[in-house]
Amino acid sequence: MEDAKQTLLSPALVGEDSLHEEQILSKPSNRSSSTTFTVGTEDIPPINGVRDFFREYLVESKKLWFLAGPAIFTSICQYSLGAITQVFSGQVGTLALAAVSVENSVIAGFSFGAMLGMGSALETLCGQAFGAGQLDMLGVYMQRSWVILNSTALLLSLLYIFAAQILRLIGQTESISKAAGIFSIWMIPQLFAYAFNFPTAKFLQAQSKMMAMAVIAGVALVVHVVLSWLLMLKLGWGLVGAAIVLNMSWIFIDVAQFLYIISGTCGRAWTGFSSKAFQHLWGFVRLSLASAIMLCLEVWYFMALILFAGYLKDAEVSVGALSICMNILGWTVMVSIGMNAAISVRVSNELGAGHPRTAKFSLVVAVTSSFMIGVITSIVLIIFRNDYPYLFSNDPQVQDLVVELTPLLALCIIINNVQPVLSGMAIGAGWQTVVAYVNIACYYFFGIPLGLILGFTLQMGVKGIWYGMLLGTVMQTCVLFGMIYKTNWNKEASIAEERIKQWGGDIDTKEKT
Repeated sequence: MEDAKQTLLSPALVGEDSLHEEQILSKPSNRSSSTTFTVGTEDIPPINGVRDFFREYLVESKKLWFLAGPAIFTSICQYSLGAITQVFSGQVGTLALAAVSVENSVIAGFSFGAMLGMGSALETLCGQAFGAGQLDMLGVYMQRSWVILNSTALLLSLLYIFAAQILRLIGQTESISKAAGIFSIWMIPQLFAYAFNFPTAKFLQAQSKMMAMAVIAGVALVVHVVLSWLLMLKLGWGLVGAAIVLNMSWIFIDVAQFLYIISGTCGRAWTGFSSKAFQHLWGFVRLSLASAIMLCLEVWYFMALILFAGYLKDAEVSVGALSICMNILGWTVMVSIGMNAAISVRVSNELGAGHPRTAKFSLVVAVTSSFMIGVITSIVLIIFRNDYPYLFSNDPQVQDLVVELTPLLALCIIINNVQPVLSGMAIGAGWQTVVAYVNIACYYFFGIPLGLILGFTLQMGVKGIWYGMLLGTVMQTCVLFGMIYKTNWNKEASIAEERIKQWGGDIDTKEKT
């Protein structure tokens, strides 16, 4: 039992037990690799005091923010593409706004979550392969993910084709369903752009090439704004213009990233197309599905909050106030998503390189940084809680409810600034499957039922629903903290070795970059 967990101050040795394939693919292990693991010589030394801690904290903070800064900017730019299209659609007409909003949140939102989740499998594989010096495998992993995600896009295209019927089925009006259904069909190219983009983005992230992604996203956003105004308003193309611009913006990002990759900037990570992309697909599919389930359960959880609010007595006021709160939460989450990407890269790189103490310390730095950002943001909201609601609504009832919900929003921001970092660490370590089970239990077996009881049975309204669901997030965060506390980081680095060997790498011949 002495090796049940790995402390930062004293690395434990790893035994000789066998490692099951399932452990290699998807979850933290309590067993050792069949190959004896030795901590890399470049791992940080044990921290013996406050001075050592702050010295290493400063070094790691620089590494994290070098990744997180561009990642946050990229997330904001890509998040803004759909938001800007909605803004211009509102200038076209009410029905156009409703059609774009419904397609963006329901049809594209569902697909985005699923595809992003499946693509995040590369955060584990590419990150660990890069850390281990197996650069040749990065391009192969990306191509495998292209195969899987484009196959998934073919299936999801049915959702776009039959969007009108689906929207009618869930209660949308005939006019909105018809308009959104037509717009959804026009947006099918965006679906395949997702299938290409997410693996490409994870491939670049694993190599810490965040700045290139940020520049491409920034250019895409500027061009998107100009073309949206030109086609949708100036030329009067309306929804047709919206579809053309939004599709082209995502295609531009894909093409620009691919040209960047093949230009030689990635070295051995891209050596051309390979038939190896069609090998080991089933194991890759399993990890991709686990990643998709893990992330989708998180994304859809708070979407359910607004859905349930629509069944309350004062539905319009409740939904309006919650939408404002979720909008603010969405922008703040962009910061944590950037940190999520950064910590996933850091953990996967360091585990792949055989640096378990550095991987663990990266998590410490990321969690504390995100927590402080969340606290500062929450304090600002609390201070201006009587002022900012007027920026979003002219309805006094909605404004009052937003003021009332602000303390809850502030608490939610703090928790949701920490939770994605833990999820990013889980992705970096390859724990997607077990975290998916944790999400199901905490979110859907505990959080939602508790929220419904508080909101409807105990008549606490929207606050009751949110309290219950927030407690589900708290429980999930506590479980992840517990898993991380018990983790043997030497073993996780050993598992990373096994994963790379199993899927085509060779640790013994690794070449550091």
